[in-house]
Amino acid sequence: MMLKNNRILALLLCAAVSVNARAQVYPSGLIDKTIAVVGGEMVTISDIESEVQMMRIQGASSDKNMRCEVLENILQGKLFLTQARLDSLNVNEDMVEMEMNQRIDQIRTQFGGDQAAEEYFGKPMYKLRQEWRSALQDQSLTQQEQQKISNAIPPVTPYDVQVYVDGCDEADLPVIPVKYQLSQICLYPDRDAAKMAVKERLLAIRERIIKGEKFSTLARLYSQDPGSSRRGGELGMASKSIFWPAFSDAAMSLKPGVVSQIVETPDGFHIIEVLEKNGDMFNARHILLKPEYTREDRERAFSRLDSIKTKILDSTLTFGNAARYFSEDLATRTNMGQMSDPNTGSAYFEIDQLKPQDYAAIMNLGEGDITDPVESLDNEGRAGNTVYKILRVDRILPAHTATFTNDYDQLMNQAKQSKQIEAIDNFIKEKIRATHIIIDPIFADCNFDNEDWLTKIRKEEQ
Repeated sequence: MMLKNNRILALLLCAAVSVNARAQVYPSGLIDKTIAVVGGEMVTISDIESEVQMMRIQGASSDKNMRCEVLENILQGKLFLTQARLDSLNVNEDMVEMEMNQRIDQIRTQFGGDQAAEEYFGKPMYKLRQEWRSALQDQSLTQQEQQKISNAIPPVTPYDVQVYVDGCDEADLPVIPVKYQLSQICLYPDRDAAKMAVKERLLAIRERIIKGEKFSTLARLYSQDPGSSRRGGELGMASKSIFWPAFSDAAMSLKPGVVSQIVETPDGFHIIEVLEKNGDMFNARHILLKPEYTREDRERAFSRLDSIKTKILDSTLTFGNAARYFSEDLATRTNMGQMSDPNTGSAYFEIDQLKPQDYAAIMNLGEGDITDPVESLDNEGRAGNTVYKILRVDRILPAHTATFTNDYDQLMNQAKQSKQIEAIDNFIKEKIRATHIIIDPIFADCNFDNEDWLTKIRKEEQ
C-alpha cells in the first residue's frame, strides 16, 4: 500500500496543484534546455512544463511556487528511478495501461475530443501517448522502489508503539472520532411495482418523441438528472468509460437520432438519443427516471414499524427477536438486526460511514434508544432502493485521543507510517549526497522541502 504522506505521494505525476503568483520564470527567450542532471537522468524545462499543464487541468491549489515544487518532485523521482533500475525492478505494464487509459479518457472528456486536447498541449495525441506512457512507466518503477524501502522496515512491535506514543505530544496523536454500534429492523416497499410504473412512464415519453415531440423539451420537463436536464438532457462529448457499462453499450450501439429502448443502471432508468460518435467517445441526450414509491407504501411500512417498536418498548418482544421475525434485510436479520460495515466488517460506524438519513435519526439518541420509523436507502445505494426502518443505538464510543490500551491498532499504523516516512526521507538524503546531481542556478530561489537540493545549485554556481 502506498503511503499517504505528501513527501512520498509528491512523486505521482498527476499531483494536483495550481500556479502561484510568484511562479518560477525563465530567462527571456528560453525555449528548452536541460536544467538538472541526476546520475544519468536528465530533466528539461519541457518536462516541467508538461507537468504544469497536467496540474492546471486538475485544478487543486498549492501555496508553493509551482515549478519549484514540480522540479523537486521530479528530482526525487529520479533518485528512486535510478535505484529501481539498479535493483532490476520491472514495470507493471498492466497498471501503466490502465492509468494511461484513465488519463486519456479524462483529457478527452474534459476537452471534448482529441483535437481540442492536441491544441491545448501543442502536440498530436500519439506524441502525448508516448510521453505519458514513458512517464507512467517511470512512475511504476518509482512506486515499486518506494514500496521496497517501506517493506524493508522491521515489523512494528508493541514496544515500538509505546515508544512512539511516549515521544509524541498529545496534540500529534490521532483523535478517534465518535463511533456508533447500531441495530435495525427493515421493511421494503413494493419495488417491482415501482419499477414497472417508471418503465411505463418512460415508454410513454419515448412514444411521444417517436411521434415528433422534441427529446430535449421532454428531457427538460421530466428528466431527474439535474446536471443534464437543463441542457435538454445533453451530456456532452465524453469517453464511454465514464458512464455505467449498460449506458455506454446502449449508446455506442445506436445510430444518431435513434431513441433507445429503456436502459437500467444504478442511477435509474434511461432512454438515450445519440447525437454524435467519434471512436470510443459520444455525445448523447438522455432522460432519467427513478422508481418512486407511494404515500401508501410509506404509511403502511411506518405503521407496521411503529407497532413493532411498541412491542419492544413494552418488553413483549426483544429487538433481536423482532429483527429475526420481521426484518426484510437478510444481511442484518440473521444477526439479530446488528449492522456491520459492508466494506470492513466492523460493527462500529463513524458518522461519515452512516447514511445521512440514518445519522439524522440517531444523532440525538443515547445508548439503548430506538428511533421512530425513518425512510433511508439500503447498502446497495441504487436508485429506487428505498427502505423503511427503525434503528436502535446499541453503543456509543465517544470521541477521544488515541490511547495505547484502547486504540492500539490505530497507533500501530501511525507508528509504522512514521517509520516508513523516516526511511523514505533517509533514502532521499543519502542519495542526494551520493549521487552526481547538477541543478541550474535559475532555480536558486526555490524553497525546496529538502534544502540539500540547494547545495547542488550552489556547487553549480561556483
